[in-house]
Amino acid sequence: MNSEAQKMISPLPGRITSVDFFRGFTMFLLAGEASELYSHLLEVDCRAVQLIGMQFHHHEWHGLHFWDLIQPFFMFIVGVAIPFAVANRRKKGESSKNVTLHAIKRSLLLLFLGWALYFIDAGHLVFRFQNVLAQLSVTYIVAFLIMNKSFKFQLIFTLVILLLIDLAYRFFPVEGFNHPWVNFENLGAWFNNLIEGVDKASEWATLNFVSTTAHTVWGVLCGKLLMSDKSPAKKIRTLIIAGVSALAIGYSLDLLNITPIIKKIATSSFVFASGGWTILALTLCYWLIDVKKLFIRGSRFFIIVGMNSIFIYLFFSAGGAMWLSRLVAPFGNLLFSWAGELTAAIITSLGVWAVMWLMCYWLYKNKLFIKI
Repeated sequence: MNSEAQKMISPLPGRITSVDFFRGFTMFLLAGEASELYSHLLEVDCRAVQLIGMQFHHHEWHGLHFWDLIQPFFMFIVGVAIPFAVANRRKKGESSKNVTLHAIKRSLLLLFLGWALYFIDAGHLVFRFQNVLAQLSVTYIVAFLIMNKSFKFQLIFTLVILLLIDLAYRFFPVEGFNHPWVNFENLGAWFNNLIEGVDKASEWATLNFVSTTAHTVWGVLCGKLLMSDKSPAKKIRTLIIAGVSALAIGYSLDLLNITPIIKKIATSSFVFASGGWTILALTLCYWLIDVKKLFIRGSRFFIIVGMNSIFIYLFFSAGGAMWLSRLVAPFGNLLFSWAGELTAAIITSLGVWAVMWLMCYWLYKNKLFIKI
């Protein structure tokens, strides 16, 4: 592949293609959810399609679906990118103070945008940390601030916060909220009610930002590994060991009835299991794209989305996908109503998904990268 082609595929220097692919793949799937395609899959009169559709929805409570990995994917890959971003800024001559100030400003902006999305949806101020931007505002700055600590320190730090939040759920003393693994009857539910001022708030715990800090910190550790001068074989071996170890811990905690895997309150077993799958997914991407060079051209389709991940997330989260659906639906109904209402709805969702990708492609072609 010539240098010009490589430049078009990965326009940011000093980056590993698989990292940009991973981010883009994650955001592309999130855009698919916003198009409502996955919901339509559950309506198809085919058990196999319905089973696939179920994997693109969160597990009701105790268990793990593929879709439960998407937020860990995103929070992890942000961590992976931190060492690369810092290295690029330092290469441009920025001081450590300026880099830190930028990280603090970015964290505050992530929090503002996360809360703004809640405000748009609810019509009034809502202080939550359930969406990915609000959670990232915390996990990002924590991961950044300890990035230069030793590997041992960062690993122990994540293990300690997972242990502490696990113990907090187990021994929370408030009556009615002292059932750690029961929906709406645990510490997370109590804290939700407290900050939202209601008797029964969301089943998604705001306190998840404590547990999921581990995902972003683990991402930083993997990013530093990928940046190192170790051979690809050593990097892959280390990543596989880390991923398999995390999976073993997470599923063992669940199977031994110590701590159940519950995404909605981000139990320690969930963080380990999802973290393990995430690390192995990155390993596969790195091996295929950066080592074997088997999917470099194909990865560009997803990298295009990843280059403007914040933009497309804000767009569909603020109702942009619904607006596009109103534009696309009449054409889908006109051309495909003969095949049935569900088919027309699926075509409409695919059209909305395609338009969102084309928006990212237009920004990419014009070298417009919206960053914070």
